[in-house]
Amino acid sequence: MWDSLSKLGKVKKYIQILCNALEMVTAVLMLIGLVFSIFSLIRNVEIFQMLMTDTSAIKQYMDQIFMIVIGIEFLVMLCRPNSENVIDVLIFLVARHMIVGDTTPYQDFVSVISVALLCIVRRYLRNNKENREEKKHIESGSDSAEEKRG
Repeated sequence: MWDSLSKLGKVKKYIQILCNALEMVTAVLMLIGLVFSIFSLIRNVEIFQMLMTDTSAIKQYMDQIFMIVIGIEFLVMLCRPNSENVIDVLIFLVARHMIVGDTTPYQDFVSVISVALLCIVRRYLRNNKENREEKKHIESGSDSAEEKRG
């Protein structure tokens, strides 16, 4: 019985390694796509000419910029998956929807509330993380002080 549990643990370990490798491959592909998107945006001189003559073209330009920023945040989330990075991606998605999309005042209000709630959750998670780290630091400091005395 213990032998089969040991084998199951090894299989889980290999699956986790495979998943981590696939995440990195996805991150590299995302990075390549982002680089191409940035070069495409820079090479597109026509959009800058349109911005000089037609201010309504800013919406299309901002949409492209937001997509690159969201892609960068998504890449960060792939490389360092944690709740704070997921919340950052969600904040940018809601902001993009509100700024670039054709929304009603009610939808804008809901978007603002959503961003505010996401920021509150992010701050709460950050404070909890800092408190845990501080507590761990205090505990490790008191342990080493007790060891020196004994």
